[in-house]
Amino acid sequence: MGGNMCDTCVNYIYDEDDESWTCCVDMDEDDYVRMLTSPKPVCVFYRNDDEYAVVRHQM
Repeated sequence: MGGNMCDTCVNYIYDEDDESWTCCVDMDEDDYVRMLTSPKPVCVFYRNDDEYAVVRHQM
């Protein structure tokens, strides 16, 4: 994904047991393949972790 949107997604969490970052979305194989093969890859489960984004948008 362009700019690695996962880094700013609320679903991207740090797993202390594995000491790595993981996506906690329960995505099925069809959704994953669709996301990877689309001309402009966009995750339908992406949610911005920036709680001030709405406020900046309203200004």
